[in-house]
Amino acid sequence: MVKYIGKRIAIGILTLFVLVLITFTMTKLMPGSPLQSKNVTGDVLAKMEEKYGLDKPVAEQFLIYCKNLLHGDLGTSYKKVGTDVTEIISNTMWPTIRLGLVTFVLVLVVGIPAGVAMARAKSNKIKGVWLSALTLGVSVPNFIVALLLLILFGVQLKLFPILGLDTPMHYVLPAIAQGLYPISAVARLTQSSYEEVMRQDYITMAKAKGISGKTVLVRHILKNAMLPVITYMGPMVAFLLTGSVVIENLYTIPGIGKEFVNAISNHDYTLVMGITIFIGAIIIICNLLADLICAIVDPRIRKSL
Repeated sequence: MVKYIGKRIAIGILTLFVLVLITFTMTKLMPGSPLQSKNVTGDVLAKMEEKYGLDKPVAEQFLIYCKNLLHGDLGTSYKKVGTDVTEIISNTMWPTIRLGLVTFVLVLVVGIPAGVAMARAKSNKIKGVWLSALTLGVSVPNFIVALLLLILFGVQLKLFPILGLDTPMHYVLPAIAQGLYPISAVARLTQSSYEEVMRQDYITMAKAKGISGKTVLVRHILKNAMLPVITYMGPMVAFLLTGSVVIENLYTIPGIGKEFVNAISNHDYTLVMGITIFIGAIIIICNLLADLICAIVDPRIRKSL
């Protein structure tokens, strides 16, 4: 188990390094200087580039950036003069994380029971209705859902506020819009995995031994049916915790997704790189945790490590 964890961490660090290299290279391939503007040209631009170290060779800039990164220094924003990238990320990540956690709870509370209900449904017509609803949830883009919810329940009916995250009611519409796709995906995964587990011989044996239906459901069916769902939870949680750009822009949420869009528009390359590295680290950590949870739940995975 320890060897497996060490291997996964090493792969994560290597992946993060490749992400840093690719992002750094792409920012350097963009035309023009990130400090260039209508009012800054000539000698003034050259002095500013010297101040930020942009006059050095690209390879040297990359080595300096990696050295600073090891000390937790993501650099200084080009556009927000004097403001560290770390400070900007720490100020904008909390609204995104709060919304992501609310959406994650919504996905668990709705998605898993919906999948179980669909798998246990006896009527094919009911299963067809469930399947149609889940297909619709997966197919409709989240920005369409967000717009419809905003117009109908925010503007027309005025049931929920639509700007910011000031009160618990502010979370309702963006959480639903952001969570519709993962809810549908989790429900579908739960349903297919549940039905597959139900066909296994050990379930028939457990029922033949007279074990109560509740015990069979919790200890044998759900425990094994949740493995594909847990695997999917890794990237899903990372997506929710790092923000949805569209949702944050539509509902005017001062989160990291909105800040990322603004950084790209303003050619603030250090901020773009900082947010990219932050998001990449979250994704790697969430995937690692998902793999470890699967290994804890399923003894077969632990034996194969």
